Amino acid sequence: MARAKNRIDAMRANPKGVRFADLVALCRVYFGEPRKTSGSHQVYRTPWAGDPRDNIQGFHGMAKPYQVRQVLAAIERLGEDQAKAATGQAGQIGQGNEREEE
Repeated sequence: MARAKNRIDAMRANPKGVRFADLVALCRVYFGEPRKTSGSHQVYRTPWAGDPRDNIQGFHGMAKPYQVRQVLAAIERLGEDQAKAATGQAGQIGQGNEREEE
């Protein structure tokens, strides 16, 4: 995981300079094998529906910068969700905002 952390730091610093192969390797560490590979696109499964998505494609051997940012956002969300689950806060989001009956 230390190598993955170093890759993440480098990608955050320069999302335009990320090789597609490096982005694929990072996605596989966090999300496993792609659920779909179609042409130049690879789609990775996330534990949530919607954004941030992990649908990536290469362009002349490089990753598209906006897709690098999407993957980084997905990894960050994954870490937040795991931290909430570890502290027992999963499923408690939005609770406590209900109005009490008078």
